[in-house]
Amino acid sequence: MDKIQEEIWKVIQEMNRKWTVEDKAEELKNYFHPDMVAIVPTSFERIEGGENCVAGWKGFSENAKIHFWRELDPKVQVYGEEKFAIVTYYFEMSFDMGGQTINMKGRDMFSLIKEDEKWLVVADQFSQSF
Repeated sequence: MDKIQEEIWKVIQEMNRKWTVEDKAEELKNYFHPDMVAIVPTSFERIEGGENCVAGWKGFSENAKIHFWRELDPKVQVYGEEKFAIVTYYFEMSFDMGGQTINMKGRDMFSLIKEDEKWLVVADQFSQSF
């Protein structure tokens, strides 16, 4: 990865640590654009707005005891004079929810824009592998 790709990848890793390791999902507001949209496998409807996205991630992290989270094989693609990026990777995680331990693998795709010298997530789509 070049310097700009590494910078973007670091943002994604920091963001993921907030809700998976540090139990600080409310701090995702610092990473999510106010107009963010997310497509998640647990809902047919898209999640619209940064605040609603934070609430969704926070709700999950409050209802799950996360044992581990790992990102694998990241790909960072930068476009539009280094103002837009797509980040894809695979993930593995293990968590307890509803009295069960769930081991999950999946893939994630984030779209980011650079506003005021800061990378912000404008869209996320993730799915788990079956």
